[in-house]
Amino acid sequence: MTTSETSGPTVDLPERSEQPPDRPRQKAVTIGTVCKALQQEFPDISISKIRYLEDQKLLSPRRTQGGYRLYTQADIQRLRTILRLQRDEFLPLRVIRQELAGGRAEREVAAPGDGRSIRRAMVTRDPGALYSLEDVVEETGAEPALVRELVEFGVIKGELRGGARYFDETERDIVRAVSELARYGVGGRNLRVFRSSADREAQLLQSILAPALRSRNPQRRKEAVEALENLASVTTHLKHLLLIRDLRKIAT
Repeated sequence: MTTSETSGPTVDLPERSEQPPDRPRQKAVTIGTVCKALQQEFPDISISKIRYLEDQKLLSPRRTQGGYRLYTQADIQRLRTILRLQRDEFLPLRVIRQELAGGRAEREVAAPGDGRSIRRAMVTRDPGALYSLEDVVEETGAEPALVRELVEFGVIKGELRGGARYFDETERDIVRAVSELARYGVGGRNLRVFRSSADREAQLLQSILAPALRSRNPQRRKEAVEALENLASVTTHLKHLLLIRDLRKIAT
């Protein structure tokens, strides 16, 4: 594949013979156009990430005789669904594959800013699920050396069992996010600022709701957990807005 694939023109896909003759021809776009179209909702989207999802058999774009990938609107909707399931519900690729195979549609996946997706992820996540280094590498596409570096700098810790280190789902998703940053030269030592920020936010939210979370009243504890989840959603969105604001200042 040549670099021109990332910025090639819009292409009309030929109709299949079984389609009715009066059906409008479907427009298809290149991988670079897809990347630009999704960047606002998914700032960390990249061409290499889209190709990785294709390698994992989650996407099947058509190709021209010259090898150009051509994405239809259906392909883009499927990609958006995959990315939302990764980001909002923290699902591993094998589960996403099962969800899509089972007929889960994009309309069933919460849109950005909908706190329900974050709350659902916090409730449905299996806290006991552990992944070996090999599992993490396979599911995230990260290099083993990157995972070890994150352990070395305390970004993730894992759990030693029988001489091998295992990671929970949250740590696996941290590796996935960091692997995207690594493409820009961001390493484990650079991520201490994120860890420190997250620790301070967690302490703040815990201090706000600590009395209710420790309450002997089950209903009050339940309400406190819901409030904690709402606060986590709001603070996440606030950080995103502040980051966008600061980046725009730099760009102008």
